[in-house]
Amino acid sequence: MSMAMKLERNDIATPEKRRAYTVSVVGCGRMGLPHACLFAEVGFKVIGVDSDQRVVGLMKRERASFAEPELNALVKRHVKNGRLTATSDAGKAASTSDVIVFVVPTSIDRKKKPNYFRLEKACKDVGMSLRSGSLVIIASAMCPGVTETLVKETLESASGLKAGVDFGLAYSPIRAAPGRMLQDITNCSRVVSAVGEQSLKTACLFLSTITKGKIVRVRNIKAAEAVKLFENVYKDVNTALANEFAQFCEKAGIDFVEVQKAANAHPECSLLSSKIVGGHVSRDSYLLLDEADAVNVKLRMLTLSRKINDEMLGHTLHLVKDALKSCGKTMRKAKISVFGVSCRPNIKEPRGSSIKKLVSMLNKKGALVKVYDPFFSHKELIEMGYSAERTLTQTVEGVDCLVIIIGHDRFRRLNLRKIKFLVKKPAAIVDMGQVIGPQKAEREGFVYRGVGRGVWTR
Repeated sequence: MSMAMKLERNDIATPEKRRAYTVSVVGCGRMGLPHACLFAEVGFKVIGVDSDQRVVGLMKRERASFAEPELNALVKRHVKNGRLTATSDAGKAASTSDVIVFVVPTSIDRKKKPNYFRLEKACKDVGMSLRSGSLVIIASAMCPGVTETLVKETLESASGLKAGVDFGLAYSPIRAAPGRMLQDITNCSRVVSAVGEQSLKTACLFLSTITKGKIVRVRNIKAAEAVKLFENVYKDVNTALANEFAQFCEKAGIDFVEVQKAANAHPECSLLSSKIVGGHVSRDSYLLLDEADAVNVKLRMLTLSRKINDEMLGHTLHLVKDALKSCGKTMRKAKISVFGVSCRPNIKEPRGSSIKKLVSMLNKKGALVKVYDPFFSHKELIEMGYSAERTLTQTVEGVDCLVIIIGHDRFRRLNLRKIKFLVKKPAAIVDMGQVIGPQKAEREGFVYRGVGRGVWTR
């Protein structure tokens, strides 16, 4: 039996006192592993659980399975000092844990529907060994109602225990972005809701040990689940507006980047940048759309926004075709280099990226496509199924068009003066990441097209 649900603040007030308690983090991906390290950092004994043996193997060798600032140092430190261990056996971890934090991602299938198979399996595995008196915290993004139905029912059925009576159950979504995970988890406010007052109190106590941000208590779990989705849906809808404005600017001969900068000088305006949307933002929109369909509600604005954002790949294709036409070339047999494999600027994270789909679209038009991303090695790109060269120089040699998809800072420093002697002239640049100045590109002899940069494409 665990004493977690009977804890008072003073019981875990210092690192020395926290050593008596074990926290398991189920799902040691980009969101979960930073949580595990932060719990170890404040003194808890932590078990990192993941069904992927590669992830577990890397943790045992004191390494993270992905790139994230300062994370490897924490993993190494706490594996060495014994505070962080790793296993693929969720049941064994649960049998010795006081707190179990689920950070199991929800996937979206080809029909844009949520798939909770991994979460359900993890709940079954944990439930079989769940101790009375322990606390379960769900931290994954999911449809409103899933915690109190699928999660709660699966845990109760597998354990024979009752949530809110025999064990605690809480929900607390993660507010953090790749590239600053540790910083965001530590400093951002944390929404928490639970089954019963005692579960809520205990969850807040444990989470307050790793966050300096405000703990925002929400009495209804479905509302807390909606908070996470609404945050990302807000970004999705506002990005769709920016994408609409950008396409208008292209036709009207206006530079959207200039307009955005000037408009955002007003304190009540916050225009987002135009971009191709992928990753968790689009996923959370589909989660909300699925739940809206279940309760027979039409989220018209979100439905239209998803359509607009999904069409940005097609718009990219249009800009490439137009740029090549201005060079006196066609898409068929054109050599194209696509820059950027990550789903976000300045991080090494391919999951959620739309680049594979774009490459497929270009290939279907007859183009010969190679990819390049400074955050990935040649071997990694090949293993992901891309055609790639070993160096930037080899990637651009003899190409007809450079397509910049992700706005890595390193792309802002591309030496166009050198590149222009390597490409097959006349050559084009299509800038979807808004990192190359139109004047600079045209001054070096490139035909330039950029999302929203209408003043340069008339």
